[in-house]
Amino acid sequence: MEKSSKISGFYKKTPEERLQMVGEFSGLNESEKQTLRNTGSMKIDLADKLIENVISTMEIPLGIATNFVINGKEYLIPMAVEEPSVIAACSNAARIAREGGGFRSESSRPVMIGQIQVVEIPSIERAVQSLLLKKEEILRESNTRSQTLSKMSAGAIDMEIRTFSEVDDMIVLHLFVDVRDAMGANVVNTMCEYVAPTVEKITGGRVILRILSNLSVRRVSRSKAVFPKDLVGGSQIVRNIVRACELANIDPYRAATHNKGIMNGIDAVILATMNDWRSVEANAHTYGHVTGNLSLTKFEESENGDLVGSIEIPLAVGTVGGTTGTVEKAKISRKILGIDNSSDMANVLAAVGLAQNFAALRALSDEGIQRGHMSLHARNIALEAGAKPEEVDAVVSEMVKEGSINRKTAEDVVRKMRKKSDQ
Repeated sequence: MEKSSKISGFYKKTPEERLQMVGEFSGLNESEKQTLRNTGSMKIDLADKLIENVISTMEIPLGIATNFVINGKEYLIPMAVEEPSVIAACSNAARIAREGGGFRSESSRPVMIGQIQVVEIPSIERAVQSLLLKKEEILRESNTRSQTLSKMSAGAIDMEIRTFSEVDDMIVLHLFVDVRDAMGANVVNTMCEYVAPTVEKITGGRVILRILSNLSVRRVSRSKAVFPKDLVGGSQIVRNIVRACELANIDPYRAATHNKGIMNGIDAVILATMNDWRSVEANAHTYGHVTGNLSLTKFEESENGDLVGSIEIPLAVGTVGGTTGTVEKAKISRKILGIDNSSDMANVLAAVGLAQNFAALRALSDEGIQRGHMSLHARNIALEAGAKPEEVDAVVSEMVKEGSINRKTAEDVVRKMRKKSDQ
């Protein structure tokens, strides 16, 4: 029988039924299917309620970055990430920063933007004037969708109209919503959809899109730290980091990698707390196009030669709503962080991003990134080569001693170790 991925009613099946069907399609053996049945601390019934077509869960290591002092408070940072060296580098950067006084972070009001696109408008000028005259009515109508936010003096607080030189019959209404401790997508989308008919009536146009923007230019976090030059590696390394950051700010090819290094740390905390990392990524990488600064960070040499680092990054994260309060390990991660509001969460993330970026630039500006990274990556290679967890350290030690970190060397080392132990 020929295989087909067109499976009628797949979403109606139980996770076990789906697993059996996938196993048959892909030729999974019983051991492989049993591995997928092991879902760890997240029960399969919960997973099945969170997303569609569930057959299992995916485990990612959860580690802790140490040494962080942010706004005078000690933090342990939970980070969920599969890449070696990220947590070690972040912890080391925080150790250096704490000698300079730690990180100072701040975040703006948690205001998200909802977009209502209006097309086929008879008169742009008249539509804009009419919308502005009806501003209070639109805001009042929007706030009927969230009594909770209204009681907190939050909710829809302002709006603006954007026009475009490229098209002559379209505008976008931006609805500014203070979402407090939520990421905000659901409430903003609800408001936009609710007031869309009113906007159509006022403008005489037709509404198409009614949705949150993931570019949160009014919800921005900043963090700053001093990295003492002696701990950085001396004056030349300080200057190298400054010049490397200059390149990231003017060259998009370098900026992509530079900012990815920042997100290595931020994404790991986002995932540990079950926030939306896709939204955070899109937000960060688009922000430079608005500000004109491709690099999210800036490094300067102080008068006494220390390295001063800073970051400015939009961070739309929540401590309520979504899966942040549903998944047990996410709730435990928040407890480890010791935070209960979105502003503190954003402050932590900004500091983590700055620390991660400093760590990468320091390595790149000195010996290069591969030496330290490959030593840690060697553990993965050892596991791929068939080493048992209790054998990994010995295999890594031997590969490093031989100066050859690759799968063939690892397999040879494992084979020799086991042959020796059998004698």
